[in-house]
Amino acid sequence: VGNEIAGVDMTRRRRSPSLPCAVRVQAAGFALGHRRDGSVRRLFFSLLDIHVRAKRRRPDAAGVRSVDVTIDASRGLWARVFSPSPTKGEALPVVVFFHGGGFVLFSAASFYYDRLCRRICRELRAVVVSVNYRLAPAHRFPAAYDDGLAALRYLDANGLPEAAAVDLSSCFLAGDSAGGNMVHHVAQRWAASASPSSTLRLAGAVLIQPFFGGEERTEEELELDKAALTLSLARTDYYWREFLPEGATRDHPAAHVCGGAGGEHDVEVAEAFPAAMVAIGGFDLLKGWQARYVEALRGKGKAVRVVEYPGAIHGFCLFPELADSGELVEEMKLFVQEHRTKRVQ
Repeated sequence: VGNEIAGVDMTRRRRSPSLPCAVRVQAAGFALGHRRDGSVRRLFFSLLDIHVRAKRRRPDAAGVRSVDVTIDASRGLWARVFSPSPTKGEALPVVVFFHGGGFVLFSAASFYYDRLCRRICRELRAVVVSVNYRLAPAHRFPAAYDDGLAALRYLDANGLPEAAAVDLSSCFLAGDSAGGNMVHHVAQRWAASASPSSTLRLAGAVLIQPFFGGEERTEEELELDKAALTLSLARTDYYWREFLPEGATRDHPAAHVCGGAGGEHDVEVAEAFPAAMVAIGGFDLLKGWQARYVEALRGKGKAVRVVEYPGAIHGFCLFPELADSGELVEEMKLFVQEHRTKRVQ
């Protein structure tokens, strides 16, 4: 793990990642859930995507409770709220989380994301709000971004009466893959439009292997297409086709946020855009786009902390069997501690 971006030689010493057998089996199952052209075998994938219920009355072994909260019934928008065991007089930071899945797959109720959010809640001692945004292709761009922004406006207006005491001036956005893409776009929209009277303040943005792209094929995409296991060019292309407006190319601003040839794509960053943390995996074919994003933010004068995991595949944060997953959560904890609102005791 480091604070500077390594070059594209990060993975060339090894052609494939070193993974425990259990993780390889799960990655293989995810791959089987897709056809060769990247499209999803819906019936097969539904068997893999196990959903779990919230545990409102019975906290887990670590004392974490969860409850599902309706944000906007008219569009079926809800969130799963995870709260750690309360401590008297303690106002907790809030992490609004967006799950990955190419804007097409998974849910806040998916086992992998329920487990990850419980871990974040427990380790960071933060209330985690996992947003169940609408999925493509039934709901294309900008539905997911609209839902993310609606979740922030709901929190700003209503707080979280079902959760432990929270400090909305210490609100962080976090997400992996497509959720990481959402973190950027939702943070930008909030920063550009939030009222000075807002209770909610974005204190930081955590982008875990964010899903960016373009018509151009980066060197990393070509090199890692067959080594990435959980992701391939065919799958990324399929996800973009399902999410972007019909007829749009991958140079659409939702995907291609920065780094265009000749500089025609300039990342849009509002003055109030928060400090960011970007996690990059060495065996993630998207890492070239992620590196460009980091440099673009820095070029705008924004604070960015980069954490790198040279042996990590796309989606590594979902597997507690991997040491890198635990290290990432620890990095998130340090980031939140550094950027949360400092209160006089």
